[in-house]
Amino acid sequence: MMLGDLGADVLKVERPGSGDDTRGWGPPYDAKGQSAYFLSVNRNKLSVAVDLANADGSALIRALIAEADVVVDNFTRGTLEKWGLAPRELLAANPQLLWCTITGFGPDSDRPGYDFVVQAESGWMAVTGARSGAPMKAGVALADVIAGKDAAITILAALAARVQASDATSRHLFVSLHHSAVSALVNVAQNALVSGREASRWGNAHPNLVPYELFDALDRPLVIAVGSDAQFVACVHALGLDELTSDARYRKNSGRLVHRDAVVGAIRERVRTQSAAVWMTRLNTAGVPCGIVKPVLEALQEIDASPLTGVAPAAPGSVRRAPPLLDEHGALVRDRGWAAFDA
Repeated sequence: MMLGDLGADVLKVERPGSGDDTRGWGPPYDAKGQSAYFLSVNRNKLSVAVDLANADGSALIRALIAEADVVVDNFTRGTLEKWGLAPRELLAANPQLLWCTITGFGPDSDRPGYDFVVQAESGWMAVTGARSGAPMKAGVALADVIAGKDAAITILAALAARVQASDATSRHLFVSLHHSAVSALVNVAQNALVSGREASRWGNAHPNLVPYELFDALDRPLVIAVGSDAQFVACVHALGLDELTSDARYRKNSGRLVHRDAVVGAIRERVRTQSAAVWMTRLNTAGVPCGIVKPVLEALQEIDASPLTGVAPAAPGSVRRAPPLLDEHGALVRDRGWAAFDA
């Protein structure tokens, strides 16, 4: 979808009859019977239903690949070869072709890749959730999202270089959900590597910064995210807790980490006395990072978003086509091929 947003003509090849599994991941469904899940990631694509196990279907795919710049697949190892669509052979036949395979656990694994499983095995769930609670997945399928972004970046980098190596191996790109997810541990991973200690769950707090967590105001929760000692001074002044700045134990973040409960406890008691709007005004005026915890519909009111095409891409991306019905463009593809996509 991101490549389509940036102007690429994207052909989505789906199985006949049922199509992409996410077409059935509902409710909710829109008036045309399209699942919201499917709509969220399928704008700017054309759909053709093809039985890859059928000789005619395989021939169609070969013809389309012969004129393509990039092929993206997410089949388990050996599946395409079974249908006579081995990426290595097709890459060898087209020295300008790039092929990106998105896997669950890498090119040498036969395990299917599902976001929930990857979140469990990548360390994410071990560090997500309340400190005394059970491991928890993120509320969004972020392993899928990050792997998709990694794939788009990998493809764009290869296109920019216009790799034309004689061997097919160098033009076969691999992205795995597991590697993308583990890489996204960033500072959590580095904390563990440097300290040699297992990472912990911190709920809405931060392992390296204080105060940096959720607080309940009189009417609704908000977050305060202090990232420097200067911001701490500004924060406690805005909250009317000047006594905290006079205590040498709290002047440096390292001291506040040691005395986390005392610092956070004082702020928690103070924040409860006023509405979130009052604290937002004071903290923003003081230049302290903060934010109200907004439900999804409230957050969507502030951006360009559509029930049909989802959250609009940032420039230079654009929405050119609505998410397709299954095989909506099948006749176009079979009769005229890629040349007709701009018609």
